[in-house]
Amino acid sequence: MQELDIAEVARRTGLAASALRYYEQKGLIQPIGRHGLRRVFAASVLERIALIALGRAAGLSLADIGAMLAVEGGAAIDRARLAAKADELDASIQRMTAMRDGLRHAAACRAARHLKCSRFRALMRVATRAG
Repeated sequence: MQELDIAEVARRTGLAASALRYYEQKGLIQPIGRHGLRRVFAASVLERIALIALGRAAGLSLADIGAMLAVEGGAAIDRARLAAKADELDASIQRMTAMRDGLRHAAACRAARHLKCSRFRALMRVATRAG
């Protein structure tokens, strides 16, 4: 079994050692031992950290990710939770697309005052719902 010290894990993942220690504190990763004062991890920690990064990029909380990774020797991916998160992302994308389109319109709008423009007023409603 290949062993990686915390500095090597940090180098390969781009995470600070403090982030790795935080993940350890949260129970997301576990060292297999120590060499002196340095934590040592199995090489499989890299895959586990990639799963954590994927979850974080999707907007999952560390608690949600931890629950999915709690299964010994693998991950128990909550398909319903992933589908719900995908639905949340779809709604965010729709709001952001409406916001982008509204801003582009407002930037090019020929109305004398933005508050007289119906599309600008619609943009304000979208922004109110998003906040």
